[in-house]
Amino acid sequence: MKPWARTAWSWFKRVAPWALAALVLTLVVRQARTVDWPAVWQALQQMPPGRLAAAAGLALLSHGLYASFDLIGRRLTGHRLSTLRTLGTAAISYAFNLNAGSLVGGFALRLRLYTRWGLSASTVAQIIAHSMATNWLGYLLVGGAVLLWAPPRLSAGWALPDPALRAIGLAMVLAALAYPVLCRFVRPRRLTWRGQSLKLASGPLAVWQLVAGGASWLLIGATVWSLFGGRIDYPTVLGALLLAALAGVLTHVPAGLGVLEAVFVATLGTRLPLVEVLATVLAYRAVYYLLPLALALPAYALSEAAARRHRPGSTRVPTQR
Repeated sequence: MKPWARTAWSWFKRVAPWALAALVLTLVVRQARTVDWPAVWQALQQMPPGRLAAAAGLALLSHGLYASFDLIGRRLTGHRLSTLRTLGTAAISYAFNLNAGSLVGGFALRLRLYTRWGLSASTVAQIIAHSMATNWLGYLLVGGAVLLWAPPRLSAGWALPDPALRAIGLAMVLAALAYPVLCRFVRPRRLTWRGQSLKLASGPLAVWQLVAGGASWLLIGATVWSLFGGRIDYPTVLGALLLAALAGVLTHVPAGLGVLEAVFVATLGTRLPLVEVLATVLAYRAVYYLLPLALALPAYALSEAAARRHRPGSTRVPTQR
């Protein structure tokens, strides 16, 4: 690549996400002005408590499954931090990740918590890499399956023909399935990039990453679907969720604020009244974003206190018994 092209590409990578975020937020603000928010609040208050409780249970189960992704990194790096401490660190970080963005929760907070318990920065980086791989492998598998069998219906200006969506879905599924094949047959089982080395999972563990990552997205979809009370079929809700998750990543908006709502309105607004769709999404935010954060905040404070009591300068960490 020529120097001028390299410079242009570098600037494009820096500016494009912010431009996309500005465009999306502008559209969100315009849409928000047309919403009858008192009616949305009334619909939210009328949601059955049992439905909210079921969604909260599914949300906490999903958070627990996501936290278990760090156990894959624990196995592959061989660090001696206990299973319980690993799960706790991952769960706290995930709750902050959802609400404050990946740089805060997914990276900075995880690095702080793990290094306070004696792990090196390079080990933490590998744990994060394996967790992210598990999550996005699951996204590729589930998202590809949705596009193959139940592609989401967008408004006329944004819709793609079904053959194109199914082709994208097939490519996603094949990309996900290629990972365990790579792990099974590539030798040495290690990736090296810019001087950094990452150990690959064994074939069976790679399959488990696919299963766990896919199950995580299915549980998140079930959380939202349960809040709709069966008024919209599960594959449609799951497709809307996956599209909203991708839009949130591309726009870099913390917690996908406004983006999540806009995507659900665009995909499900023809199935239910706008007020009910927005009330359901707000309920989802409460049980999947805010409830775990409310639990993570005191857990983080306790973790910091426990780390301060840990002997200064010691590399000894609690081991699993």
